[in-house]
Amino acid sequence: MDFSVWLAFFAASWAISLSPGAGAVAAMSSGLSHGFRRGYFTTFGLILGILTQVVLVGAGLGALIAASSLAFAFVKWAGVAYLIWLGVQQWRAPARPLVAADDGAAQVTRRQLVLRGWGINAVNPKGTVFLLAIVPQFLNLHTPLGPQYLVIGGTLAFTDLVVMAGYTALAARVLAALKSESHIRALNRVFGALFVAAGMLLASIKRAA
Repeated sequence: MDFSVWLAFFAASWAISLSPGAGAVAAMSSGLSHGFRRGYFTTFGLILGILTQVVLVGAGLGALIAASSLAFAFVKWAGVAYLIWLGVQQWRAPARPLVAADDGAAQVTRRQLVLRGWGINAVNPKGTVFLLAIVPQFLNLHTPLGPQYLVIGGTLAFTDLVVMAGYTALAARVLAALKSESHIRALNRVFGALFVAAGMLLASIKRAA
């Protein structure tokens, strides 16, 4: 993977990781319920779920995209539409606290937190659509796909490690006090704008000759 292509994917990964989806809610819930040091184990599970999806998608997607320029165009514009739709939905989201209630016992083990995080991302349709519709645009189909998927998985893991650490710490220390609707509305619009920006970035990606 060329450095310029990886840099574009790196930027898209930040936009996806920062969006307050199921993984973010899980990380914040763990931070609120268990504190940062224990709650952060949920993030390790979320990352294992992402890597599970990367392996499953990488096992068969490359051949489909390589065989058809129409398939490439379809998944590209489906990805653009999906990201912009997410941006509009996030922009218009109700101004309510981004906190999930704890649904577990006080003495949840680290292993249980990891498994809970893995389950959320391993079957998360948002993650599946992201990998199916967006990741192929960053692949060089004329070089081995395995190493490229390793880079993609490592990049997604890195951004989630950083972003979910922030969500967990925020929930453990600050988020419980964030009651202002105007602040929450501003956060929704920031994340909505990030989705739209990621869609515009994807629209500029061209298929390798």
